[in-house]
Formats: sequence, structure tokens, C-alpha cells
Amino acid sequence: MAAEEEMKKKGTLSVLLGAAFLMATSAIGPGFLTQTAVFTEKLKAAFAFAILSSILIDIVVQLNIWRILAVSKMRAQDVANKVLPGLGYFLAFAVALGGLVFNIGNIAGAAMGLNVLTGMSMPLGAIISAAIAIFLFLRKELGRAMDKFAQALGFVMIAMVLFMVFKTQPPVGLALKEAVLPSTIDWMIVLTLVGGTVGGYISFAGAHRIIDAGITGEENLPSISKGAVNAIGITGIMRFLLFLAILGVVLMGHKLDPSNPPASAFQLGAGELGYKIFGIILWSAGITSVIGASYTSISFLRTLFKSVNDKLRAWMIGFIVFSTAIFATVGKPVALLIFAGSINGLILPLALISVLLAAHRKDIIGSYKHPLWMSIIGYIMAAFTMWMGVMSLGRIFSLFS
Repeated sequence: MAAEEEMKKKGTLSVLLGAAFLMATSAIGPGFLTQTAVFTEKLKAAFAFAILSSILIDIVVQLNIWRILAVSKMRAQDVANKVLPGLGYFLAFAVALGGLVFNIGNIAGAAMGLNVLTGMSMPLGAIISAAIAIFLFLRKELGRAMDKFAQALGFVMIAMVLFMVFKTQPPVGLALKEAVLPSTIDWMIVLTLVGGTVGGYISFAGAHRIIDAGITGEENLPSISKGAVNAIGITGIMRFLLFLAILGVVLMGHKLDPSNPPASAFQLGAGELGYKIFGIILWSAGITSVIGASYTSISFLRTLFKSVNDKLRAWMIGFIVFSTAIFATVGKPVALLIFAGSINGLILPLALISVLLAAHRKDIIGSYKHPLWMSIIGYIMAAFTMWMGVMSLGRIFSLFS
């Protein structure tokens, strides 16, 4: 009996670690790399404060979502529909649209990574990357395969960036000082980082994974909270190491190429070897984000449409195939990417508000008492991100009017 309990505990920890890496690697996509390079060049060492602030905010957002969904034993769209009938359908549509369009960018990132490494054409790189992702979705134990794949490539990315940190030798002491005593503070950059890390479908990747694995209920909350913090911790480590590697290059007096800031940073920092390392990181970031986006986007539809739930793998594979086909034939549709980005900005506040409202509904969470401090900070973040989302959407409509 004790051995059985021990095995069950190990299985739970394995799933939670996998869910943490799935969420983290979903966040660490091609846009994450570009964003970090651009903001490092702009703020220099003071960017450390923005990273630390965003990590603390991300942890609270993630804890709210993981804990409440786990106690409710429902996915975000079902909780939203209980709070306000029809809201779950809007969220599911927004996540599916945003996920599909961003998946085109993820496929592009993976293809570009292979192009850097081998010189192969972008369409061929996209097809090979898509085939690898599809192979993963065909595995019998899909959840376990995703967990292991995300963990392996997560460690590869961290190791590669760590090598670059040693190569560029940034002033770590200055960065740590700026993290707590910044010379410059830009709250819009902090909120942009929050949106890029837990915005859209990303914050639900890990939460939906633990629900699929049946790790729910109040009895699992300590482990679930640890998993949520680990997810943000992995993302934060990657962001901070990437920032340090690029900071070393920027403080040497180099200017990053605006057409591809992270690639030029790696090339300036370590020559041809640095450029190849960037290729590995970019491919890893792209392919893991393809898997995270496909899995999470379809998980938002599965409880709302029986046909999706009955043919789950086929829908996930179709999602990848469709994204790849659009990229290979049309490229990245700029207008659609911009529009999806704005819709994406509304997903986090709406989903977060519905989850926070659910925390006070006994018909959803039973006798569970959600910590008041988590709710307060959650509502503050929902208000900030809603404001940002509405402002962004307003700018987009003015462009198209």
C-alpha cells in the first residue's frame, strides 16, 4: 500500500513538472526571444526590475488560475459559462483564433530555426517541424509525451542561453542591483511582459493539463500551487538568462539588427557558433509553442463541442496542419496577426475575472476558501490587463477605419 502511494505521488509530481514546462515553453516562443532582446537594448540593466516585477505578478495570476480551476475540476471555458452563460464560448473562440494565428508565427519560428541550423528552405523547415509535432500527438500516452518533450527542450534552451551568458560576460552584480533598485522603471514594459508570459491561452496550458491528468481537488492544492510557481520560475529563469546574455552584447557597444534583434545579439556575442546556438533555441522555442498552442486551443473547444472531444487528436493534428499550410502558402498574415494579438489581450482579463468570480460560487468550488490577497491582486491585474487590451483593440480599429 505504501509503495502504491509512493508511485502515485511520483506520478503526480511528474505530471505537475510536465505541466509547468508545458506552460513555460508555451510562453517561451519566438516573440518572447524578440521581446527580451528589444527591451534589453532599450532599458539596459534596468530591464532586470521589469523582469522581476513581471515574475511576481505572473505568479499571482498563475496561482489564481491553477488553484481555482483545479478545485472546480472544470476547464476555463466551462467555469466562464457557469459565471456568465455564453462567456465560455467567446473565450473558446478567442483562444482558438489567437492560438491559430500565433501558431503560424510559432511554425515560422521553428522553420527559421532549422534554416539557421541547416540552411534548408523555410517551407521545408515548417513541414519538418510540423511533422515532429504531429508525431508527438500520435503517441499513445499523449500527455506523458508532451511532458517529456517540453522538459527536454526546456532544459536545452536554458543550457544554451547559460552558455551565452558565460560567453558575453554581462555585469551580473549590476543587473541584480537594478532588479531591486532600478535606475529606470517602465510599467508598460512590465505589463507587456505579463501579457507575453501569462496572456491568451498560455496561462491555461498547464492548468488544463493537470485537469486532464485528474490532479484536482483541495487535497492536491499544495502540489498544484508549487507547480504553478515552478511554471513561472522556469519562464523567469529563461527570461533572466536571455536578458543577461544580450546585456553583455549591448554593453559592449553593439547595436542589434532591428530586423532580427535576438539573432544579431547571439551572432555578435559568439560569432557563427552563437548564431547556430540561436538556431537551436529558436527551433526549440517554436516547436514547443506549436505543441502548447495546439493542445490548449483545442482543450478550450473539447467540452463545448462533442465532435471535438470525440476526435481530440485529429483536431489537434488538424490545427497544426492548417497553421503550417497557411504559413507555407501565404506566409504570416500581418493584419490578422495584429488583430489576433489584440483579441489575445482580452482573453487574460476576461478569463481571470470569470475565474475569480467563480472562487465565491459554492456551486462551482464547493467549500473551498480562496485566499483574499490572491483575489485582490488578481482583480488589480485583471483591471490593468483589461485596460491594456481595450487600448490595444482601439488602436487596431483606428488603423482599419
